This record gives sequence, C-alpha cells and structure tokens, in this order.
Amino acid sequence: MIYKVFYQELPYEVPVRERTKSLYIEADAEKDVRIKLKDRNYNIEFIHPLDPAHLEYEKQSEHFAVESV
Repeated sequence: MIYKVFYQELPYEVPVRERTKSLYIEADAEKDVRIKLKDRNYNIEFIHPLDPAHLEYEKQSEHFAVESV
C-alpha cells in the first residue's frame, strides 16, 4: 500500500501548514512507514493510506514519486 506522509523536516519544529512537506512511501502498515523513516528524524504530522482512487489522483501531480527506503 502507498502512504502519504505529512512532515516537518526538523523534529523540534512546530507544525505549520506552510512549511509542511509530504512524501509517498510504500509499506504494509503505518508502523512500517514510521520504522522506514526513523533515521530521517522527521516530525511526522500525519500518515494517510491512499485508496486506489486517491492514489490515481496523486499520480497526476508532477511531484508524485514513491520514496525507496
């Protein structure tokens, strides 16, 4: 399953919408996403599993790229 992860680059940074970034990652569960991103030291705000319709919508974006971890 593909997950969309919303995060702040600095772990101590207060979440502010304008500075929130996102990435896409493939994993079996939300727990696996957190394990895969643990070494990046991100302040993860939200992890959203993408259903097939939402995934197709996200693929239309020029910024869509699934991270390989």
